[in-house]
Amino acid sequence: MERSLELANMTRVQQFILLGLSTRLDIRDVLFAVFLTLYLLTVLENTLIIYLICSHRELHKPMYFFLGNLSCLEICYVSVIMPTLLVGLWTGPYHISFTLCMTQLFFFIVLICTECTLLASMAYDRYVAICRPLHYPLLMRSQVCLGLALSSWLGGLVVSVAKTTCIASLSYCGPNVLNQFFCDVSPLLNLSCTHVALTELVDFISAIVIFCGTLLVSLASYSAIGMTVLRMPSAAARRKAFSTCASHLVVVGIFYSAALFIYCRPSRIKSMDLNKVLSVIYTVVTPLCNPIIYCLRNKEVHIVLQKTFHWP
Repeated sequence: MERSLELANMTRVQQFILLGLSTRLDIRDVLFAVFLTLYLLTVLENTLIIYLICSHRELHKPMYFFLGNLSCLEICYVSVIMPTLLVGLWTGPYHISFTLCMTQLFFFIVLICTECTLLASMAYDRYVAICRPLHYPLLMRSQVCLGLALSSWLGGLVVSVAKTTCIASLSYCGPNVLNQFFCDVSPLLNLSCTHVALTELVDFISAIVIFCGTLLVSLASYSAIGMTVLRMPSAAARRKAFSTCASHLVVVGIFYSAALFIYCRPSRIKSMDLNKVLSVIYTVVTPLCNPIIYCLRNKEVHIVLQKTFHWP
């Protein structure tokens, strides 16, 4: 009872201070130019992918439908994270209101959870295409693809509402300094002055269900693909199937390696510098690399690009 009265009398934090990616003045300008360039390139690449998919009928296929969703997500993703990162590099430690911080956290969780489910859907699409090609038109018909995409976005929304509500309901009495370049789960939990066991449990369970669940779907799909490819009698067919899935595996590996290390842990993370480095990987690097990796060996995309820009 005394503890409750004591907390009630404390002043609730109205804003947080984001330390940003780096506090060193000698490299902040260089980092600002680098990350601004990366942001513009990411938006340009993913916008181009969406345009190509929407404007060319030969790309109106399930694989490109999911890739278009992923590109749309990546544009939103970097647009949610990059503003605070860039402002922090330009001005130094950045003051962000409690409401704006929770809003950024909400959209970040929506997008990262949706990306996990979309990657699993793309893995399932490749599994059906390679392992069950005769059933592909039925199993991946437009209604199924639309249902998978909608469930990905709605699932991310539901998880984000639960997690953000739990985190926003905690008491923050000071200090209010976040050693991060955006409002992330673990730094906020570290600042709470109330018991966070329930919130950490919700965070851990959702991480297990979303991250590990979708990772298992992806691994199972690619394992089945691998066994099917090895049984193919034609070396050319094996190379084609492998080249298609290798790029997907690279994206899945990079994204999950960084995200699982941070989020599938029940305790608060203490090594915040490592946290920031890993955060850059899945919030900046993967949105930039995904269009390149997915389209690098894709002949259909190359043909469409040649038609669009009239390349020889």
